[in-house]
Amino acid sequence: MEKQRAPRNRTLTCSAAELDRLSEKLSRLMVPSASADLEGRIINQDLFAAAGYLPKSFADLIILDPPYNLSKNFHGHIFKGKEKAEYCNYFESVLDILLPTLRPNGSVYVCSDWKTSVLIAPILEERLCVRNRITWEREKGRGAKTNWKNNTEDIWFCTASDDYYFDVDAVKLKRKVIAPYRDEGGKPKDWDEGEDGNYRLTHPSNIWTDVTIPFWSMPENTDHPTQKPEKLIAKLILASTEKGGFVFDPFLGSGTTAVVAKKLGRRFVGVEQNPEYCCWAQKRLELAELDLSIQGYADGVFWERNSLAEQKAELPRANVVAPSKEREPLVKLRKQRGRPRIITPAATNANLSLFE
Repeated sequence: MEKQRAPRNRTLTCSAAELDRLSEKLSRLMVPSASADLEGRIINQDLFAAAGYLPKSFADLIILDPPYNLSKNFHGHIFKGKEKAEYCNYFESVLDILLPTLRPNGSVYVCSDWKTSVLIAPILEERLCVRNRITWEREKGRGAKTNWKNNTEDIWFCTASDDYYFDVDAVKLKRKVIAPYRDEGGKPKDWDEGEDGNYRLTHPSNIWTDVTIPFWSMPENTDHPTQKPEKLIAKLILASTEKGGFVFDPFLGSGTTAVVAKKLGRRFVGVEQNPEYCCWAQKRLELAELDLSIQGYADGVFWERNSLAEQKAELPRANVVAPSKEREPLVKLRKQRGRPRIITPAATNANLSLFE
């Protein structure tokens, strides 16, 4: 039964007719593919099944957001937390697939919670150059009576080598100046004085408190249980890719990475096994043709949380992406509606499956 939502609820959903239409645009890899074949596509397939058909050294940036090592229901696909060794084995097998797709000067961001971070950090240090650990605040979350409330997540910033791209100027944060200093001439020192207040562009740190988790009144919101905010993904893409760079998300979910890449003029491909999530992503990509805005990012800078009234109304014209012609999927999928299903690859080692 479909959820009953309040009239002002803007959560993105797909009707049965939309699921039929959008599923026709999804792809499945059955033959080795070049990067040009993948550009702009959503691959509805288990990652392990698609692995053998992915090209080598095509991705400038991989955004890796796998299931964390905890129990979670992904719309009928139940992931249960594993023993530490079992999860580490799975994570290493994912890296075995992904690292050959990364360019020699490429970057990887890996999302995790604190428990999962303990497991994956040594693996990342062994396989990549770990540059930093970003910790970002989730303002949602239930309190705990016998422990500290858990409302942060980690993002591990890694590179393939010491030769990598990073644009710090593209990800500066515009913050209000509480105690503005002035020089001897009375002019602002390292800050700007404007009609709407006093602001300073600050270098981004590895502690992010300006991100808002998508919720019902935000048009980017979906029913995906672990959806990442567009603003968060925008920071990663802007920092670690140039215009036209290729972004790869092997656990695409509801499509946030693909949508943000499109809005920012980057090429992209995503892999996701859940067909309904893929349709949500495809619908979001269509909506991005009409609206390039990213909440919390305006006038070429990131803004603090709850500053919408103070942000500039105009989007940078440089971010406009011309609509592209639709292409036939590599392999058309059968029309699907209702409860999502798992596409089980015939040649996949069953021990690597995270889902029951």
